[in-house]
Amino acid sequence: MAVLPSIHSISLFRPKIPTPKFSFTPNAELIRPQKMRVPFKLKDEQNRIFHQLPSGLQMEVIVQKGSPKSSQSIPSILQRPPLLFLHGSYHAAWSWAEHWLPFFSASGFDCYAISLLGQGESDSPSASVAGTLQTHASDIADFIRTSFAIPPVLLGHSFGGLIVQYYIANSNHGHFSDTEGLFPRLTGAVLICSVPPSGNSGLVRRYLFTKPIAAFKVTLSLAAKAFQTSLSLCKETFFSATMEDHLVLRYQELMKESSRMPLFDLRKLNASLPVPSLPKSCIEVLV
Repeated sequence: MAVLPSIHSISLFRPKIPTPKFSFTPNAELIRPQKMRVPFKLKDEQNRIFHQLPSGLQMEVIVQKGSPKSSQSIPSILQRPPLLFLHGSYHAAWSWAEHWLPFFSASGFDCYAISLLGQGESDSPSASVAGTLQTHASDIADFIRTSFAIPPVLLGHSFGGLIVQYYIANSNHGHFSDTEGLFPRLTGAVLICSVPPSGNSGLVRRYLFTKPIAAFKVTLSLAAKAFQTSLSLCKETFFSATMEDHLVLRYQELMKESSRMPLFDLRKLNASLPVPSLPKSCIEVLV
């Protein structure tokens, strides 16, 4: 089975560019009782806040402000935009807090990782699923609108990447004028092993014919949630073969606790796809 890059262990080039400290403070609650029975211990310089949505529900946000090692200053025109990270299925804000937030904050970026509703330490809605593309994107838009003075860069992994695509398609960057103002503008976007605009259905069908055993394992691992009890399936689905078992076990426990309800009703989600395409020049997107 082909192994995709993991958001837990990916290594990136670290530019040595002096950057200023540039931060924003969201309007949010700082302390709440924890929902996860296996809580994630924050790293140094990270803190957990809770953003209240118009519905009254609150979203967990793990924050790590930019702290460049260089004390040199550069003109304010080069101040860096905040980075906002969206997780995929069976994950939460903690998945970015392990490596991505420390790396980018060390390069001068203010970093924010959100747990979508029903995930991590965020509140759960009364419905049977956490939301739709529209509701998740609207929650992200509300956080952006109330938290940032300049447009952020929005980064999404897996289904988080699909939410990013929907956000862009329905923002001021896209074709649809009736949603202007509901989805604030972005500086840019990054799609990391993202679900494609048409969803995963076509990919799964092709996989069934070309790699039936691997397809069965993925279906068993994700649809039946066997990754929660099988170390080997968890490693094969989410991580590299070389990752040490004690680390896989740690993340396995966190993933069990991270998703109290499905992110989407997949049948309704697939019926709403594909996400509309965008003009090539509307916004810079790194894939």
